[in-house]
Amino acid sequence: MSIGTRLYTWLYGELVGTDRFGNRYYRGKKPLHERERRWVLYSGAPEASKVPPEWHGWLHGGQGEPPKSEAKQRPWQREHLPNRTGTALAYRPPGHTLEGGRRAPATGDYEPWTPA
Repeated sequence: MSIGTRLYTWLYGELVGTDRFGNRYYRGKKPLHERERRWVLYSGAPEASKVPPEWHGWLHGGQGEPPKSEAKQRPWQREHLPNRTGTALAYRPPGHTLEGGRRAPATGDYEPWTPA
């Protein structure tokens, strides 16, 4: 986060709450053009996928008031994983050049298009 963001937050922001990842959520002290301005200061790397659903709804104006408590995690839910796009851990489908470049052979119902 830049010094400008910190300064703006210090001058114009009001802390609303934090989440389990340590992200801090702010709202503007005064409405801007009839709308309340809301933003988040990330803990660590700025990773938008670290915003829990209940805070996402508040940030984007879907909820008038910020969440009072964290939502219970259901047994079928997984723990958050950061976005891995652009890293060595990114998903690459079979046939991707970085996965060997060999895809499964086409089945017998495939006919390539040839111009007439």
